[in-house]
Amino acid sequence: MGLTPIAIMLGLFLLNVPIALAIAMASLSFFLMGAGLPINAFVQKIAASTESFPLLAVPFFICAGTIMNHAGITRRLLGFADALVGHTVGGLAQSNVVLSALMGGLSASANADAAMQAKMLGSEMVRRGYSPGFTAAVCTCSSVITPIIPPGIGLILYGFLGDVSVGRLFIGGVLPGVVITVTLMLVVRVLARRRNYRPTRAERATPPEVGRAFVEALGALSIIAFILIGIRQGIFTPTEAGAMTVVYASLIGLFWHRELKLSALPAIIRETVLATAVVMLIICAAGAFGFYMTWEQIPSRGAALLLSVTENPLLLLLLINALLLFIGMLIEGTAALILLTPILVPAVTQVGIDPLHFGIVMVVNLTIGGVTPPVGTLMFTSCSILGVSVGTFAREAWPFFVSLLAVLLLLVLVPGIVTFLPDLLMG
Repeated sequence: MGLTPIAIMLGLFLLNVPIALAIAMASLSFFLMGAGLPINAFVQKIAASTESFPLLAVPFFICAGTIMNHAGITRRLLGFADALVGHTVGGLAQSNVVLSALMGGLSASANADAAMQAKMLGSEMVRRGYSPGFTAAVCTCSSVITPIIPPGIGLILYGFLGDVSVGRLFIGGVLPGVVITVTLMLVVRVLARRRNYRPTRAERATPPEVGRAFVEALGALSIIAFILIGIRQGIFTPTEAGAMTVVYASLIGLFWHRELKLSALPAIIRETVLATAVVMLIICAAGAFGFYMTWEQIPSRGAALLLSVTENPLLLLLLINALLLFIGMLIEGTAALILLTPILVPAVTQVGIDPLHFGIVMVVNLTIGGVTPPVGTLMFTSCSILGVSVGTFAREAWPFFVSLLAVLLLLVLVPGIVTFLPDLLMG
């Protein structure tokens, strides 16, 4: 049997077969080609993948993000971002980056953020003189921030698969998210100054104006504090935080902003179900595929292979990052995360790398893969909405891509950026 199912899966990827279907078909081939197991075990392994309490956080946080969009929270966050940075060179592009950072605690999905940014800000940026390629690059690359700042879905999946505290991962993502935000804002500033992209505000917002924008956005901003404080104080688990966030966001939309209408409930449920189904189909298929890998001892063999190259923690981490960057160019990030976490976590823990540190690095790395051709889902999302070709996008996005790689290298070399806050707040 060996690696045949993996070869089948990669072949199906190259044929553009949907990710979940490709993984499921590869898994099924293992049960059909003489594994000595009944075929109904394939169905059982798929169903068993859903029987996990931590995975309830996925639909809860997706639902919370959907509610916030219908409650006018996104618009208020944009107003706050504009009050903070609208006076700077390239003000609308800067607001785009800041909005992604603010949305990190809300949408939990890079793809959702890329689509929202392109629809909400993309056309306005083009109308104000920004080139379509630059606009697509900003919308795409800024969405890398979203899954790093809690409660990113990638962090939930990694914590579930790698047996790492999701609460520590949530808190560990805060500083890396801030570093990525500042770095992208610096790149925008340099490029906007060269191209004479003007501010959206004639002058800096006055303190009262910033205060009013802050109060308008306070409902949304309080959600991030609500999640982190609740987890830190042990009031609820990260999974329960998803359910509590749904309730909290609903109350804000109904009674604070008064924009959330009961008539929007069918649309909220439909969007939540569709978005959740995409993630869960991949998880279910990967559950069966994970059984195949365990049966064939691929995780342990993969860890041994990596350790045979080097047992130096830093060199191993750099090697894995190079591998992840290559894989991220070919496989959608969520699928890659689900497939590779069981293989890589044993290897890194064996040489003393903190799995918390590695988790943030891995999620950042695979999210960057969404920016790059040929399978960059974030790239395709923004480009399709804005009508930009992949070639044009690539020419405009390379400064942002280089800056993201620089941040990734910084996170690899300085683990304290990830571990400082979890150690400080959670011990």
